[in-house]
Amino acid sequence: MNWNELLRLPTTLLAILAGVILLIALVQLMAARQHVQQRRPLAATGHTLLLLVFTALGLLLAGVAVSLRGYRFLSEEAPVVQIDSRILSPQRWALTLTWPDGDTREVMLAGDDFRIEAIVLKWKLPAMLAGLPPLYRLDRVSGRYDDASQEMNAPRTVIDFNQAGSTDLLDLRKQYPRWVPGVDTLFGSGAYLPLIDGGHYSVDLMRTGALVARPDDATEQRIGQPLGG
Repeated sequence: MNWNELLRLPTTLLAILAGVILLIALVQLMAARQHVQQRRPLAATGHTLLLLVFTALGLLLAGVAVSLRGYRFLSEEAPVVQIDSRILSPQRWALTLTWPDGDTREVMLAGDDFRIEAIVLKWKLPAMLAGLPPLYRLDRVSGRYDDASQEMNAPRTVIDFNQAGSTDLLDLRKQYPRWVPGVDTLFGSGAYLPLIDGGHYSVDLMRTGALVARPDDATEQRIGQPLGG
């Protein structure tokens, strides 16, 4: 059971408990009304106080449940692409990119690492908590050298995923920001990892809009040191 599944349990229980408490508050409302009609002010006052207490408690629990639900959404990740690497010669690599729909593309990179970048459109908090995921467009993948001098002077390779002359919602947001309401920000996100021969990597997008790249277990062991997720 992962963290998302664990978070669903208290969320569901809190929502049920909030519903039960609000039903009790409704019963107190009906009782208070009945005592008012019977001209029993002391009893009516007692039920009114209980009504306020149960209503406040029910709303509090409902708010906590909604907060947990929002946190679960923020922790979820969407798969972007899988990357398999094959060495051709020192600092020369063939990468096979596989998208979730099964499409593949092979690219050639120079360097010690790969860097992948995306343009992300993030919605404002109410829309995000309601479950509207960030939009993204895979922008480019490039080679990266570990040595800074090589990074300045050695051949660079950049693979552009944009189609010439194409336009989409992200471009529309840049040119006409008022036409796309509810957008919090439009930004670039990237991640890079060392390349090894026979390596396999997964790239995911978090609900926060952060792009994360991870090696599989065998690749991580061959890289030589644990890598943080």
